[in-house]
Amino acid sequence: MQYRNGIRTTMMVLAAASTALLATACQSGDDAGATKASSTRPESSASAANGPSLPPVASESAESDSPAKACAADALKVTLRQATQRSAGTGTGAVVVRFTNVSDKPCELKGHPTVAGAANGSPQHNSPLKTLTFGTATAVRVAPGGSAWAKLNFVQVQGEADGYCASGSDPVTYPTLVIGLPGSGSHQAALDDGEIAECDNQVTVTAVSKSELS
Repeated sequence: MQYRNGIRTTMMVLAAASTALLATACQSGDDAGATKASSTRPESSASAANGPSLPPVASESAESDSPAKACAADALKVTLRQATQRSAGTGTGAVVVRFTNVSDKPCELKGHPTVAGAANGSPQHNSPLKTLTFGTATAVRVAPGGSAWAKLNFVQVQGEADGYCASGSDPVTYPTLVIGLPGSGSHQAALDDGEIAECDNQVTVTAVSKSELS
């Protein structure tokens, strides 16, 4: 009898131990699930707070590269100065034209200028010069306050005093020039010092450039 009671007691202890282990395993599984859930909640919360991803905003550099309209006539100020690099002689030789953007928006200049000699009065009363072009015309973007340039090379007057033309024609003098540019109007301007003296009523013009010419 005592032997059977010992076996019964042992079996009861083993059953109690198994129950305790099962309870511990269930509790550990619940804790792991809770840990996993708690670790994912902040991530879900962060995604909700940030909202959907948005496309990148266009940068200023991209805007600055966008096409600009041709410079209107009233957006330009045109000035003339005698070139430092010009053919030998007593005439003007060469003139640098400066186109300055006086508007508050960027604009574009493109092409070879047209040139006419004029007096100090109305620019409509002028004498167009035969124009020969030099260089390839490309669009030049001019920022507000910025400039672009072109160069005019005249047939030089030779000799002293009033001089002479190598062709045998008579030299001609103009107080002002009327400079035209495709899509950008015509502009009357004078040299800051002196008048324009040239031969043969002919001029070679460069395309508008973003680099200052000499």
